[in-house]
Amino acid sequence: MQAAASPDNQSNGSKNKDKKKNDGPLGHSWLVRYGKRLRKPTNRILVKYSKVGDPPVYPAYTFDWQKDIEANWQAIRDEALAVLSHRSAVPVLREVSPDHDRIAVDEKWQSYFLWGYGYRMHMNCDRCPKTAKVVERIPGLRSAFFSIHAPHLHIPRHKGVTKGMLTCHLGLAVPKERSKCRMMVEDQELIWEEGKSFVFDDTYHHEVWNDTEDDRVILLVQFDRPLRFPGNLLYKTFMRGIRWSPFVQDAKRNVLKWNKAFSESESKAAKDQASDSDSKAA
Repeated sequence: MQAAASPDNQSNGSKNKDKKKNDGPLGHSWLVRYGKRLRKPTNRILVKYSKVGDPPVYPAYTFDWQKDIEANWQAIRDEALAVLSHRSAVPVLREVSPDHDRIAVDEKWQSYFLWGYGYRMHMNCDRCPKTAKVVERIPGLRSAFFSIHAPHLHIPRHKGVTKGMLTCHLGLAVPKERSKCRMMVEDQELIWEEGKSFVFDDTYHHEVWNDTEDDRVILLVQFDRPLRFPGNLLYKTFMRGIRWSPFVQDAKRNVLKWNKAFSESESKAAKDQASDSDSKAA
C-alpha cells in the first residue's frame, strides 16, 4: 500500500501493458487517467502551503518524533526479525501492490504492513505491539511497514505521486558493507545506519541498490506533510479518494490474504517446536 511509483523510462510495450492494466476494475481507469492530469497542479499547490519547505531530503530531526522512533529502534528491530523468522510468509511487495511491478520486478523486495493508507492491519500490529505503539504516535501517520531488501536488489530510478506525504526510513538491520547499500535522492546519497532515521520526499527521483550479500531491513513510514490552509483541505480531499480507490482496496485485500499464510506459518512452527520438545522429553 505504498504510493504507486512512476519509473523514468517506459517502453511502448510497458505503456501498452499499463493501459491494459488500467482498464480493469470500474473506476481504476478513470482514477489513473485523471489522477495523472491533476498530479502536477495539485502538487504545486501543496508545496505552496507546505509548513516545512520542499527539499528532497530533510535536515536531521526536522520532525521531533524521529527521536522517539530512534530511541525504540532495538525493540522495533527485534519485532521485525521475529517476523522474518517466517520469511516465506512475508509477502513480496508486488504481490501486495501490483502497481509496483514496474519497479519491484523480482522477489527481492518484501514488505510487512502494520498500517497502509490510514488502514490499521490489526493482526500484524498485534504481532508487533511495540512497533505499533511507537508509529501510532507519529502525527499524520499514513503507512508503516517493514521493508526488506534481499542481496543484490536494485530498484530503478523512479518517483512517487503526491507532495502531500513524506517518507521516513529507520535502519534496523543494515549490511556490514554499508557503502554498497545505498539510495540516491536526486543528487544526494543516503546510506542506512542501524538506529538512525532520515526523511525525504519521494516525489523527487530516487534509486536504490543493495550490492551486498546481506539483507537490508528498515521501518518505512509515510506521513502527512504539515500543510497550511487551504493546502491541507485539498490534500485531505485527495487522500479520501485515494483510500477508496481500487489501488488501495486491492492492496488491503491482498494483505489480509497474506495474513492467513502468516498465521499458518506460525501454527506450523509452534507444532514443530512442540514435537521437538516431546522428542527430547522421550
